[in-house]
Amino acid sequence: MSDLKKYIVKRKSIDNEFSENFEEGYQEFKIGEMLKLARKETGLTQSDIAEAMHTKKSAISRIENHAQDIRLSTLQAFAHIMGKELKIQLV
Repeated sequence: MSDLKKYIVKRKSIDNEFSENFEEGYQEFKIGEMLKLARKETGLTQSDIAEAMHTKKSAISRIENHAQDIRLSTLQAFAHIMGKELKIQLV
């Protein structure tokens, strides 16, 4: 188990508020990180994405760093610009 995972397990066991909000926050973080990684893999900059989406670079930064309440249409546009397909699964 990594040091990070050990820390999370320990923190969840002693901090109820952290434990209650962890999964939701982690999912938001994970979406932003996936978008950032995909963007970098395609060789695009935040400015490139912003220009194609007719928005500002700061908006793309917010999406990548704080992906909470992101609209599905925004995710689809982001993916399309990178030449990717957005797939959503319920498991």
